[in-house]
Amino acid sequence: MSTKTKAPIGQRTVIGFDFGKKYIGVAVGQEMTGSATPLGSIKATDGMPHWHNLAKYLTEWQPDVIVVGLPLNMDGSEQQLTLDAKKFGKRIQGRFGINVEFQDERLTTADAKEQLFARGGFKNLKKDNIDAESARLIIESYFAQQYGD
Repeated sequence: MSTKTKAPIGQRTVIGFDFGKKYIGVAVGQEMTGSATPLGSIKATDGMPHWHNLAKYLTEWQPDVIVVGLPLNMDGSEQQLTLDAKKFGKRIQGRFGINVEFQDERLTTADAKEQLFARGGFKNLKKDNIDAESARLIIESYFAQQYGD
């Protein structure tokens, strides 16, 4: 990865990941607009991503920060998947040297399905679409939390 000048807060590019054991959704967002775009998903084996596919997104988008969704229980407590998502984030930070932050992702999958269905019906509810849309929602909720709605 090439070294780039750090963008000032408010102008950063953010890559978001919706962590899963088999697929990891990917989206990219811009702080300036507070919005994000779903990109797709990366296959994973028991939570370990195909690193070369993940690296392609990082090389293309050159993010200033990475946001990983934290799958918490509804009461806010952690579960095994929460710990796995944290480990995934730490591995990315260690491997690529990009700051990783975590964002509560409760209900993002349900929201993603609802929004995708509203835009395209059942044919829009493909796993790849759902994971990427969830990553988009994770980034946008991160922006909302950082800068207020």
